Amino acid sequence: MSYSISATAAPKKEGVVNLNETFTPFGISKNVQQALPSPAHLFLGSLAACILKNIHRFSIMMNFDYQEATIIVSSNYAQKPSRLENINYKVEIVSNEDRINTLLLQRNLSKFGTIYNMIASSTEVSGTVTHKRTQIGLHKES
Repeated sequence: MSYSISATAAPKKEGVVNLNETFTPFGISKNVQQALPSPAHLFLGSLAACILKNIHRFSIMMNFDYQEATIIVSSNYAQKPSRLENINYKVEIVSNEDRINTLLLQRNLSKFGTIYNMIASSTEVSGTVTHKRTQIGLHKES
């Protein structure tokens, strides 16, 4: 399997990444960087998408249903050379299940995520996975 994308940018305007049949704008100048995601945001977004995709994949293998999974990904900007480091994520899975083995899920995410493994080979990636149990509209932590 191979991947390919295209992107375009013009001076003092926004850039656009062509991803399959969608176009995602990104900021390349200070004029638009507040309104549009930066390349660093897109990078962290790819990790978030990788983790969420694998939660879906492992929900089938681990036999649990969920209504929603949300993730927050953060990192620190470092200089000389410029880079992102100490990437941290927090996942919350909302489910009617009595119990989800979040430790096994987290281990599977770190072991089998393509983007996760690529990033982890160059900087620290850490995170948590929590399960919020729902019951007829009520949320309880488990």
